[in-house]
Amino acid sequence: MKKNYVLDTNVILHDPRAIFKFEDNDVIIPIYVIEEVDQFKREGSERGRNARQIARLLDDLREKGGSLAGRVTLESGGTLRVAVPSTRPTLPSAIDNAAMDAAILQCAFDAREQDGGKPTVFVTMDTNLRIRADALGMAAETYENNRVEAEALDTGIKEIDVPGGDIDNFFHEGRLPMTVEAIPPNGCVLLRDRANPSHTALGRYDATKKEVIALRTPREGLMGVRPRNKEQSYAIDLLLDENIRLVTLVGKAGTGKTLLALAAGLRKTVEDGVYTRMLVSRPVMPLGRDIGFLPGDVDEKLNPWMQPIFDNLEFLFSTGAAGSRRGPRAYADLLESGQIQVEPLTYIRGRSLPQQYMIVDEAQNLTPHEVKTIITRSGDGTKIVLTGDPGQIDNPYVDSASNGLTVAADKFRNEKLAAHIVLSKGERSDLAEIAANLL
Repeated sequence: MKKNYVLDTNVILHDPRAIFKFEDNDVIIPIYVIEEVDQFKREGSERGRNARQIARLLDDLREKGGSLAGRVTLESGGTLRVAVPSTRPTLPSAIDNAAMDAAILQCAFDAREQDGGKPTVFVTMDTNLRIRADALGMAAETYENNRVEAEALDTGIKEIDVPGGDIDNFFHEGRLPMTVEAIPPNGCVLLRDRANPSHTALGRYDATKKEVIALRTPREGLMGVRPRNKEQSYAIDLLLDENIRLVTLVGKAGTGKTLLALAAGLRKTVEDGVYTRMLVSRPVMPLGRDIGFLPGDVDEKLNPWMQPIFDNLEFLFSTGAAGSRRGPRAYADLLESGQIQVEPLTYIRGRSLPQQYMIVDEAQNLTPHEVKTIITRSGDGTKIVLTGDPGQIDNPYVDSASNGLTVAADKFRNEKLAAHIVLSKGERSDLAEIAANLL
């Protein structure tokens, strides 16, 4: 049975093509949504771009399908119309019936009444508005497209029980032929002896050769950093493999995501010379209340935002990780020479980045569209590493299920050029690990 889906403003600002993703059902956009969208069209942000795109899409449907006051047929078999209410909002619970939220919700009730009680669903990404709609008797849902719950995200590790002799052969040969359809390409594997569960081996599944291969984790560690658990061992292997072009590292605070990514980038760029430059970036997103505008030139303005990156670089160089380059500020030479570049994501659109090792830290604060923009900048030979914690989101327009990091990890899980791992154990300090678990 067909349904009416009434869309809130935040849905089409999040995904302008949402109007085409309700199959053969009828999509209704309140006129108030069009008015709200108009307020954002001049912004240079992604929200502004989406506002302009939805306006173009609706205008194109109007030119090809007729007046939006009627029902314009969509390719999916459903219809779309812009609803204009016949009366002013009269919601009994509204503190201010003139508020846009109340007016948009009123359109959902009007649509249901005008269609003779036809099943009507109000779609909004505003949690409070969903609660209000439900309390007033209107079915309400969030926009599910491109949502990947962080709890349901694949850990990237699979355990396989094998005979003890296979594990012995694996240690000797460095490989174990097997075909396992349940493991994605580049999936991390824990081989466990059926007879002796403590007898294990770590490997990675090569879907092309149909075999589990040994990890390439240097015995001396990576730039002076040694893995402290199996997840970090997997991560180092994925970060060092030049054939894997996209790596997503997900984990709570203190699990070593950024440090391992930087150590691998330094190794492949400065020591091995595989990449011409290591580009490190992160979204400019404040935690809590912002302190306002910062003085100085571009570099001085960005320094507070990029300080977590510099902190990790200082740690790597202070341990003597970069060979002859020692000292807490030794990385300054690499910054001046251009081998290391630290910058915000603001100016990445339109760039082409060939043969670079690119690390995007705090990627959980990016939208799926922003992550798409970043990945599509990669040129020939470029490797991109996305790190972040879906539990620490400062962007008010995404959540743990709709952010670009989890969406990218889920979308690329079956691609041979990509790999994913979840780091679960904090190694920063005992205090940091307890805080991450208790608070």
